[in-house]
Amino acid sequence: MNALDDLEDNPGPEGQLTLKIVAHPQATNLHGDIAASWVITQMEQAVELVAARLAKGRAATVAVTSMDFLCPVRTGSLVQIHTQLLETGTSSMRFQVEVWILPPNEKDPNSLYKVTEANFVLVALDELGRIRSLPQH
Repeated sequence: MNALDDLEDNPGPEGQLTLKIVAHPQATNLHGDIAASWVITQMEQAVELVAARLAKGRAATVAVTSMDFLCPVRTGSLVQIHTQLLETGTSSMRFQVEVWILPPNEKDPNSLYKVTEANFVLVALDELGRIRSLPQH
């Protein structure tokens, strides 16, 4: 056995499981798969939850890196959004956000499939919607 045998063909999610939701039929596109826009909305909601806790208040997305969708999301899939804080600035936070699914007919509950990933940059906002500094931690 060599060192390459230890590597997984399909590594698992990285970061904290932040949101878990079932993909419902109302979110389908013309082909019957879940629309990419729905997936992106779930990613943003998950990362905003984490960023608001870190910012101890409002936070807003200001940038998202490009995304490649690796597989379709079928209706009934269990969608899992994982977030990982990568760095903070004076007012900004950069997160890695990954989407993994358990398809509806998958017999092995540990067989997750990666759908997409992106970096999200969020900033802390004050009550008037202006950028503010993050609290010291």
